Amino acid sequence: MTTTQETTIHLAHSPDSDDAFMFYALADGQIDTEGVSYVHELQDIETLNGRALRGELDVTAVSIHAYAYLSDRYALLPHGASMGDGYGPMLVAKTPMTREQVVGRRVAVPGLMTSAYLALRLYQPDFLPVVTPFDKIDEAVQRGDVDAGLLIHEGQLTYKDEGLHLIADMGAWWKQKTGLPLPLGGNVIRKDMPRDLQRKVSRHLRDSIAFGLQHRKNALDHAMRFARGLDRSKADEFVGMYVNDWTLDYGDQGRQAIRLFLDEGVKSGVITHPVTVEFVDD
Repeated sequence: MTTTQETTIHLAHSPDSDDAFMFYALADGQIDTEGVSYVHELQDIETLNGRALRGELDVTAVSIHAYAYLSDRYALLPHGASMGDGYGPMLVAKTPMTREQVVGRRVAVPGLMTSAYLALRLYQPDFLPVVTPFDKIDEAVQRGDVDAGLLIHEGQLTYKDEGLHLIADMGAWWKQKTGLPLPLGGNVIRKDMPRDLQRKVSRHLRDSIAFGLQHRKNALDHAMRFARGLDRSKADEFVGMYVNDWTLDYGDQGRQAIRLFLDEGVKSGVITHPVTVEFVDD
């Protein structure tokens, strides 16, 4: 963050249709940012997790799992959530497979700091993770490089078209187990930023999400540039899955879901220490 006549904030998020939809209004100059200038940086979520661990970014999308290792330096913003409310990352294989048959198998995962990976470890602790770029996981499964793959982003909607078989939907499993949505991603902001600036940035990001939801056609037009092969109806479906009322504000249930998810990660041993969850508005 640099301060001159105006404040410049480096805002990082994934090059995905849902994030593009959220930040459309900011990127397109549709809302008043009160003298704050935003520089958008687009990288895949595991790269952003790593950059946040190094403290390189002012505001960024991160995996909720990764937040366990960022909470000393970053606070969660109350909006920007990607919550899987009864749906989420999909564990798939070339041939039908049961939960028990996953034991000891090689499973392609999109990164060890992703929430998808943590959810899978809670669902089935005993497997061999093979870190694979998220958009190459389906190909790795089809080639037989791995026994199964954990699909995020658009792959959740396209795996059937590619002839892959669903072993388990992590969001559906978590909802059945807890009654809560599965917290996948969120936006964080540096805690050493002045509190009034944190609140201002928080307001701008919330306004951007609200603007996109209120001007869905224009926001979807923008998001289609990042839809990676989805047609418009499927892109609209995907955006609807991850940009909705949960995204405007976690609410009490969303906050409860995050705390429970991270607590379960600690109990399982995947997360190595207790996590204190802090929101900007707490």
